[in-house]
Amino acid sequence: MPAGVYTARKKDGTVYYRSSVTYKNKHISLGSFDCADDANKAYLEACDILSSPLKYRVNSELHTTSYSAGLKIPFEKFIILINFRDSGIYIKTPIYLCQSCFLYFISEKTALIFNTDDLFYYSNHKIMARGGYYFVNDFGMQTSILSRYGIRAHSVKGRDYIFRNGDTCDYRYENILVVNRYRGVEKTENKGKIQYRASIHIRGIYRLGLYDSEIQAAIAYNKAVDMLSEFSSVKYEKNFIEDISSIQYASIYNKIKLSGNFRKYAEIIKAKNLPHKS
Repeated sequence: MPAGVYTARKKDGTVYYRSSVTYKNKHISLGSFDCADDANKAYLEACDILSSPLKYRVNSELHTTSYSAGLKIPFEKFIILINFRDSGIYIKTPIYLCQSCFLYFISEKTALIFNTDDLFYYSNHKIMARGGYYFVNDFGMQTSILSRYGIRAHSVKGRDYIFRNGDTCDYRYENILVVNRYRGVEKTENKGKIQYRASIHIRGIYRLGLYDSEIQAAIAYNKAVDMLSEFSSVKYEKNFIEDISSIQYASIYNKIKLSGNFRKYAEIIKAKNLPHKS
């Protein structure tokens, strides 16, 4: 059997070939292959990568690599080996450590930038991509990486959060600004004054009103949800507000007014006792 190659069998008995390399006393799997020749080539490439820093490298400033389509070794393993070689730290996900941050390579053309504070998490969670949406499997659930910044599911880039420097691959905390923290709340400008618009989706968008603070708008949304829950089968998730006490919350809740259109809609549907669909 060629160097770095060993055989294995699938459940149906089919033989395939696995390749691995040992570096700094660490045994590293390189992947599975259909033929022994490809597995051996991956092994020889791995040895070359580990011994040739000028030939195989990551440009941490340009976020590029010297990976080529002709290599047998998978791109993810390519990054893992180069990082281990350059930093002396083995990480099982395609991370390359920089001086004050790290790069997580999604593909040959896409690298996300993170603070080192997130290194432990992403060393143990693989990022997957689907149409520009990045997520991890956390406790068996698909979780958006944006949730680590307090950004809600279905938030809209440019409206609910922005990348300060315009780089949508830069996920360092200082680069992400959360504009709208709460469900159904949108920051807006009205006659030169910053206000917060609360809305809820009921067969379309119903405006609940304009409020002077985002907390007032978030509570207005919660109040609308409470009204709808009396006769609706749709389960709206309410805003969790941790910046105020329960007494302050109750005071704002009781004083907050919702738009006439919404109240009229709620009264009509309640009177008819007909469930609505969102």
